[in-house]
Amino acid sequence: MQPSGGYPDGEAIIPGMAKIYVGTSGWAYAGWKPEFYPAKLAAKKFLGYYATQLNTVEVNFTFRQLVKETALASWVAETPAEFRFGIKAHQRITHMKRLRDLGEFTDLFVRTIEPLAAAGKLGSVLFQLPPNMKCDGERLSEFLATLPASLPVAFEFRHASWFCDEVYERLRARGAALCLAESEERETPEVVTGPLVYYRWRKPSYSAEERAGMVEKIRAHTAAGRDVYAYFKHEETPEGALYAVEMRKALEAV
Repeated sequence: MQPSGGYPDGEAIIPGMAKIYVGTSGWAYAGWKPEFYPAKLAAKKFLGYYATQLNTVEVNFTFRQLVKETALASWVAETPAEFRFGIKAHQRITHMKRLRDLGEFTDLFVRTIEPLAAAGKLGSVLFQLPPNMKCDGERLSEFLATLPASLPVAFEFRHASWFCDEVYERLRARGAALCLAESEERETPEVVTGPLVYYRWRKPSYSAEERAGMVEKIRAHTAAGRDVYAYFKHEETPEGALYAVEMRKALEAV
């Protein structure tokens, strides 16, 4: 697996070593026509067009199914070299087994996404834990130890008990990112634990002032040398995709 920050030059939205990837969680939404996708664009061409506007997408499909190599080959072929796929970890890992007794399946899951890493298009793998899973630092460290050291990973905790120094230090020991998620139900503390920063913005809408604040946060992270992955909410309506395009343009205007 290729670690974050080990990608070819020429991918950053702004100058410097740090890379910025902005997108949405998913791309296959006909409801994004005509504001984002052209009105007559066929669904099979969505990803290719999406990749002309944004440079990453978070794949939620992998939460329920192991992705097939043929699908990965298609995704690689339809996107430019600088494009990155964020991968959501399978629910068996996070929701069914809850990070425990997973050796063989975790290995299998990692192998299924290896073609993305081989093509240089794997972003970060997101492990989203269920809302009712309370903090268990030992279990987290044991699971982290089973992952390939070069695999970029982020963890989204949805129970408040996880937001503590013990967990942050366990993540830092592995170089894993605390997913900075924001929704109408909860907001993750703005704590950096790894070489990359992973944002998930889940609210239905954001004001112009809020969006400007997001841009400034990203600039601060890249100034510190951290890669940033930022994803707006996936919905049948195109607001998230339009926010993402606006953000890319704002970050380019440095």
